[in-house]
Amino acid sequence: MTREGLAARILDMVAHANSTAEASVSVSQEHRALTRFAESFIHQNVADESERVALQLHVDGRTASATTNQTSGEALSALVTSCLAATAASPIDPGWAGLTPRMGVHSAGNWDEATATAAPAARASVVRSFVDAAAGLACAGYCQTVSIEAVFANSAGHAVTGRSTQASADAIARTGRSDGAARTAAIALSDVDGAALGTAAAAKARAGQEQVALDPGRYEVVLEPGAVADLVAGLLSQGLNGKAVVEGRSFVQLGAQQFDRAVSLWDDGTDSRAVGPPFDAEGTPKRRLDLVSDGVTTGVPHDRRTAAAYGTETTGHAVEGGERWGALPADVRLAAGSVDDLVADVERGLLVSDFWYTRALDPKTLVYTGLTRNGVWLIEDGRLGSALSTLRFTQSYVDALQPGAVLGVSRSTESSPRAIAPAAGGLSSLVVPSLRLASWNITGGAAG
Repeated sequence: MTREGLAARILDMVAHANSTAEASVSVSQEHRALTRFAESFIHQNVADESERVALQLHVDGRTASATTNQTSGEALSALVTSCLAATAASPIDPGWAGLTPRMGVHSAGNWDEATATAAPAARASVVRSFVDAAAGLACAGYCQTVSIEAVFANSAGHAVTGRSTQASADAIARTGRSDGAARTAAIALSDVDGAALGTAAAAKARAGQEQVALDPGRYEVVLEPGAVADLVAGLLSQGLNGKAVVEGRSFVQLGAQQFDRAVSLWDDGTDSRAVGPPFDAEGTPKRRLDLVSDGVTTGVPHDRRTAAAYGTETTGHAVEGGERWGALPADVRLAAGSVDDLVADVERGLLVSDFWYTRALDPKTLVYTGLTRNGVWLIEDGRLGSALSTLRFTQSYVDALQPGAVLGVSRSTESSPRAIAPAAGGLSSLVVPSLRLASWNITGGAAG
């Protein structure tokens, strides 16, 4: 039976069991294949193919959900029965915003057949290119291919289908005293350049071998895309989020100049690099949403629940688990600038490759603490100086991008495979440039 037929069958079963139930169902098939390597040798090839059926019911003011990975008649009957029982046992749901009405999607999703059917040898070729380019350094990481095909339908007559692929690689090169990392994500595996990644990672590793300590203080910084991706993800998961806005725990002031004019941020699930189905977890078609335009906060992602509470319309950003996380974008773009060399105009500052172990200390001001990773260097008189040992920072991500704080934006961008938040862990696309920022608060080293 096709996925469309399976979804229709489940809706029919619900209607026969309870004619008053509002029902929505999604049927998805995901194929995920991963090639891991360590010490420059492939040590694992794994692949998993799974089918998932998710059912949500709203009956007599109560809402519940259930899932299964079985599609036999008995399993589907059990799914409907258990979901109806869970609904009856659930409390009244005052935030229910109704089903998505019938509407069409703008695309079928971005799909590359060679990536969807990629054999281990194809991923191994990317790994080989990375290792060869690292020229003798010990390498570790992964290359992954993912394909998703999905159907959504509800009892209001709305039905949509879509599919997508993504290929990614994330790896390090090591000298024994320092690491360098490089990563990328694309729709097609053929666009993942293992040699370019290996060259970049090895160069960082070799440049970071002799490390010195740095005193705490505020420093001008050049954040490379790995660090910028963490900054942007922090803004989205904690602040630029409809649930956070509705609950009054977000920094967002719509229409206010909260960021530097160099900052423009948007989500576009319809562009050529977008991943995942072209609709959200509620079946709403994805579209472009401008979040920040020339520094002015212009929008926040909403699902049907938060949109109803805020008095607006859904933006097509519902995710499974949204009751906890809120609506989340999956195809985020930070506008590039016009600068080819951000380091050249820095009198004294830091070049930072990546952040990790970042945690929010204050959800309202988005003060984060975390560590640098995979290389950080002192900049003096427009040139890279000494490599530095791991640094700890404590910094408001909002203040770091406030008016006057962004001194430059790179012309080039990179596509990161990182997810915006755990709830968006299926597929996401985050494309960002490097940033030169006026101030970043360094509070110590790795020990605190």
